[in-house]
Amino acid sequence: MGAQAREERIAELLEPVLAKAGLDLEAVELTPAGKRRVLRVIVDSDDGVDLDVVGEMSQGVNEALDASDVMGETPYVLEVTSPGVDRPLTMPRHWRRARGRLVKVNLTEGGDLTGRVIESDDQGVTLDVKGRTRTLAYDKIAKAKVQVEFRREADTDAAD
Repeated sequence: MGAQAREERIAELLEPVLAKAGLDLEAVELTPAGKRRVLRVIVDSDDGVDLDVVGEMSQGVNEALDASDVMGETPYVLEVTSPGVDRPLTMPRHWRRARGRLVKVNLTEGGDLTGRVIESDDQGVTLDVKGRTRTLAYDKIAKAKVQVEFRREADTDAAD
């Protein structure tokens, strides 16, 4: 079985387990690591994912994998984690969860812009770009990522 087919089978097995806990399966990554493999299961929710949830889900994911033959005989290390800040925004739920965050958007027609997510729905997103509102349909966005902010402008206003 190829790696992609195995990852798809793992995703099908784990999605219902994670959904019971209110989590979305964002990705399954299976990579070789010496004589073992690393299975990284990336989960998220509208409320974020804390360490307690990761611990509980690691146990549930491990039990589901042990009860199936999807991993075969080769040993593996399981990592259950949340998406990093560099995860691309590719689905409406990613945009919903990025509300209030600064994002950089590469447009399909060329060029890019940076703005703060005001709101989003299933069709597109509305950004505040330098004080002006700009609404973009998702099909006009080639790529988008949340920008890391160490100190937001709103935070400096509150300190005055």
